[in-house]
Amino acid sequence: MPSKLPLAQRRKARQLILQALYQWSLTGADPSEISKEFHDRNNAKIDWAFFDEVFQGIPKTADTLDGHLHPLLDRKPEALDPIEKSLLYLGAYELANRIDVPYRVVINECVELAKVFGATESHKYINGVLDKLAPALRTAEYGRRA
Repeated sequence: MPSKLPLAQRRKARQLILQALYQWSLTGADPSEISKEFHDRNNAKIDWAFFDEVFQGIPKTADTLDGHLHPLLDRKPEALDPIEKSLLYLGAYELANRIDVPYRVVINECVELAKVFGATESHKYINGVLDKLAPALRTAEYGRRA
């Protein structure tokens, strides 16, 4: 369902999702506990409904997301940097499950997060993989692009 909250709150939620995914990938902790921790220590204006849905959804659908992503990777998934993998999960989840968010917005938001938190040039890799994934998951929307 579309959000009526300001875009800055959604952007901040994506940043926190990336941080929570990073923590999950390194520790293997229960996503519910990680989510509670993020709620407890962040009192900023954030799209918490979006955070909860996406962060809780990614671990539950990780196998499906891996199935979408693996054919597009140029390396073994375990060779991915944890930030890259988290961003690819974030982008793949949104492309598959949040059709209210235009695919270009999904890709651009992940690329911008990669520029801030990822390794040098990782934003190009994120862009390339998600740009290849978009037509498969957003066939109708992708076909309408100008």
